[in-house]
Amino acid sequence: MLSLNSISQQQEIKTLQASAKDFEKKGDYNNAVLVLNRAVQQDPDNTEVQKDLAFALYLATDYNRALEIIKLILDKKDADVQVYQIAGMIYKAKEVIVEADKLYKKGIKKFPESGVLYNDYGELLWYKRDNNAVKQWEKGIQMDPNYSGNYFNAARYYYYTSDKSWSIIYAEIFVNMESYSRRTIEAKNLLLECYKKLLTDTDIMKNQNSKNPFTIAYLTAMSRQSLVISMGITPESLTALRTRFVLDWDDKYAIKFPYRLFEYHRQLLKEGLFESYNQWLFGPVQNLTAFQNWTNKHTESYLAFTTFQHARVFKLPQGQSYQNYQNKKE
Repeated sequence: MLSLNSISQQQEIKTLQASAKDFEKKGDYNNAVLVLNRAVQQDPDNTEVQKDLAFALYLATDYNRALEIIKLILDKKDADVQVYQIAGMIYKAKEVIVEADKLYKKGIKKFPESGVLYNDYGELLWYKRDNNAVKQWEKGIQMDPNYSGNYFNAARYYYYTSDKSWSIIYAEIFVNMESYSRRTIEAKNLLLECYKKLLTDTDIMKNQNSKNPFTIAYLTAMSRQSLVISMGITPESLTALRTRFVLDWDDKYAIKFPYRLFEYHRQLLKEGLFESYNQWLFGPVQNLTAFQNWTNKHTESYLAFTTFQHARVFKLPQGQSYQNYQNKKE
């Protein structure tokens, strides 16, 4: 009987959690809090329920109570990455920056492979105008290469530096991870603008002070193709430049620097989908009308690309974080 009652209670709690999530999706955060309060009353020691309640209170902008709840579970053994993430969001909302800084350091120490904690800590440092933010995003890319947020933030950071190569690479990786999110268009715009800034220089290498062998190889290969865009930077000229780049990279650098993004380009070339991919990447932000005209004329090939794209998940393996390559042993 006790076992059956316990099972029944757990099922009811899960129902209440699901109901709260539905309220949150509708923006009805007060009702979400009400439902989760009831769930907590039934099982006061349930970390998952407490975590959900703290997040609902955060969404309802009741930051003081949200902080009270999250503090109760931060020191629990089963406090997971999400607990630290929610706590960080609450601290930032309350602008308790010092405590947020301590929290992220503690969370990263406990979960050193969590991309989301590196990302959120980097955002906190960036809010403080601390350029060490990019070190957190880079560490997140190294430790958790398939968390997209670090690529997005790092791409935006490098856009404002002389090193446009990493902004290009990270922005393109991001749009392949988040192909249709609210941040995708921003990343595509950034990608196109970085290509323009990089390629309009007559000498791509002259402002590059990097001693990173990967960056030097990337820029050297890119500079060898730069004549292709002499008549202007368009989706068509970028397709031609990037096609030649991939073939050059494959011939000269792929063994030393295997890189999933460039392997994906090669795969698209082999499948005959690279032109459509580049139109998808650059067309809407360069000239939406021209892009729509292109897709109308190439309906079959563009449909083949989007079908291919939706059928796969873009993932990067460990060990391909080359930004700090100069610090590694050859």
